[in-house]
Amino acid sequence: MSREQAQNGSRKLLEKYDKEMRFRILKPRWQAVLVTLLAAGLSLYQLYTSAFPLFNTHPHRAIHLGVILALVFLLYPMGRKSPRDRITWYDAILALTGLATAAYVVGDFAGIVQRGTTLYNATDLIFSIAAVLLVLEAGRRVIGWGLPVLALLFLLYAVYGRQFPLDAFAHRGYTWEDTLAYMFMGLEGIYGTAIGVSASYIFLFILFGAILSKSGMGQFFNDLALALAGSSKGGPAKVAVLSSAFLGSINGSAVANVVTTGAFTIPLMKKIGYQRNFAGAVEASASVGGQVLPPVMGAAAFIMAETLGIPYSTIALAALLPALLYYLSVLTQVHLRADRLGLKGIPRSEIPRVRDVLKERGHLVIPLLFLIYMLFFTNVTILYTAFWTILVTLAVASLRKTTRMSLRDLIDALEEGARSAIGVAMACAVVGIIVGVAALTGFGLNLAQGIIDFGNGNLFFTLLFAMAASILLGMGVPSIPAYVITVTMAAPALVELGVQPLVAHMFVFYFGIFANLTPPVALAAFAAAGISGGSPMRTGWAAVKLSAAGFLVPYMFVYSDQLLLVNAGWAEGLGLAVTAAAGVLMLGAAVEGYLLAPLSPLLRLVLGAGSLLLIDPGLITDLAGAGVGVSVFLWQWWRKRNQTDGISLSG
Repeated sequence: MSREQAQNGSRKLLEKYDKEMRFRILKPRWQAVLVTLLAAGLSLYQLYTSAFPLFNTHPHRAIHLGVILALVFLLYPMGRKSPRDRITWYDAILALTGLATAAYVVGDFAGIVQRGTTLYNATDLIFSIAAVLLVLEAGRRVIGWGLPVLALLFLLYAVYGRQFPLDAFAHRGYTWEDTLAYMFMGLEGIYGTAIGVSASYIFLFILFGAILSKSGMGQFFNDLALALAGSSKGGPAKVAVLSSAFLGSINGSAVANVVTTGAFTIPLMKKIGYQRNFAGAVEASASVGGQVLPPVMGAAAFIMAETLGIPYSTIALAALLPALLYYLSVLTQVHLRADRLGLKGIPRSEIPRVRDVLKERGHLVIPLLFLIYMLFFTNVTILYTAFWTILVTLAVASLRKTTRMSLRDLIDALEEGARSAIGVAMACAVVGIIVGVAALTGFGLNLAQGIIDFGNGNLFFTLLFAMAASILLGMGVPSIPAYVITVTMAAPALVELGVQPLVAHMFVFYFGIFANLTPPVALAAFAAAGISGGSPMRTGWAAVKLSAAGFLVPYMFVYSDQLLLVNAGWAEGLGLAVTAAAGVLMLGAAVEGYLLAPLSPLLRLVLGAGSLLLIDPGLITDLAGAGVGVSVFLWQWWRKRNQTDGISLSG
């Protein structure tokens, strides 16, 4: 297969499972140049204003969303029968209207502030209607029907709340005019916190990822993972886990990560003997997990920091141990599956050497180290950190010819950064309508009380309902808007029951992320199945099995927040890490059904119970869990030594 055929195949796969990839390929050169100028211009504006602000909050968010809206209508066709190689006249009008909404906010900002959301005039109302309709239509084109329909239902709820059938959620109701003006004129609707974070942190870190990618960082991660783990037992699967973890943390798109990295790793896994459903599941699990892995966490950590009003470093530190435990669980199952099947790695003669990889592209690690230093060891803002990290990346990439970017490469990176931000920005704008209605009507507080009442005030049942809501809302939705919705609707219920806000946010965030793996709408797993040739549903369930730790650890850190290092010093944190890691190793063996030899169903249950005891912090539970693990290990070791006597190893 030629490189062009492979790229076409990857694009078709992305279009099938990622609506953001269904954009036009513009043939008229002037139209393509126009889009490039608009996208690159937005990236330069965002980069400049991160260090040297030009506007107040409301106008800045309006400019961000206005240009994004214009890009959506220029790049995404209205329907399947619409032209995909040129911009239609009606889309050009919609694009100009999107820009006009931003121009109106910037031009009459003082008047908008003075009138607020209640003293609006006729012109305000016209632009309010236009902005809300444009956001819903642009959201439909980019992310599909789900979120826009939900937002429309919330708008109907705001207007007809008096007739709502459930008394607990009924309210006095608002006119269409008041509701739409509220969405546009203030900072609680489409220009709320979600689009605010998109207009600042998220955009810049997506741009950072685009520049890193253009410099060859993706190839570096693949080569380094291949050099480190390629020759080990089941090496290609471990390469998939490591490279996808690195890339997933930076780019934040599980489906895109699956397609780009999986095109390389999945065929290698199949080649050495992994079954195709399992190979796809490994790539999907590793790609999704990158969004909970510091330092970048797919940019979601920044909106969490903004929402909670706590330093980003606190969130990244809290996320570190659960993320490492998750990847340790995946690696454990990958290794044990290879051991059980007798799979080998890639011959050393066919993989690069670590020294050569580091020599060629190792300098690209410097921007990541600089980012970590700025985030954790300085008191500068995240925006200032992002600004200087991007400049450092450009400077470092120029140190070697193989990573140096030409002017064309730089323009491409600026354009790609803006294009990659479109999906998140539109999802955030649509979510702004949902969150705005929740704030206007008090729906969020009523729902939180309803969840508590439904769970009868029991924390465990409330956690189950919050998990179900997070997975349901996260199906087919980007992780950031899924987090914003669930944290608005479900997290307050957990906080009301005594769960710390950071812990509650992390809980719903985890399950919103893992909706990408959970059938029936497991987009990351389905994309991986498209590459492996496996069954989408079987790949999804295999990914759930591989991600067992990701589904259990959130419950653990709710009941024992030391796992998030919230109330633990470094010494205690190290002890927690060791015991939790041992528990995850046991959990991986229990899920896989293999340790030194196949495990009987009873031993799998025993080992699984012991793993939970070790993951749960506490001296007594740690001793009990360790006792279980050591006992099972010695039992299998003894039975294996006596296998020549004809004794079954699975006993």
